[in-house]
Amino acid sequence: MKVPFGPGSQRRYVTQVLPEKVAQFQGEVVHTYYSTFALAQDVEWACRQFVLEMKEPGEEGIGTYLSIHHVASVPLGAQVEIVATLLWVQGRTVHCGYEVYWEGRRVAYGEQTQKIIEKR
Repeated sequence: MKVPFGPGSQRRYVTQVLPEKVAQFQGEVVHTYYSTFALAQDVEWACRQFVLEMKEPGEEGIGTYLSIHHVASVPLGAQVEIVATLLWVQGRTVHCGYEVYWEGRRVAYGEQTQKIIEKR
């Protein structure tokens, strides 16, 4: 594992709210807004960008913590930007904060942790 950056480093991920990212359960659409479930996947990917640069061959990242404060709705078709910020690295644990923006407004925020482990 290598650590090529320090606390405060950021990675950005831009994505669109596609039909598969709206709230739906057992094939039934609940509403046509960005689901918290899809947001969680996108946040995991944004924060994973650090791990992709840190892990060595034979290593992989595994999620160990995720908090989500989903504070505003984002409609189908909208584009969101996720800004992941490296907060700290301790041993093999990588901890990030993140904020999600739509049209300049913060719609979600939280923290995410991954641990870099030996790949099996």
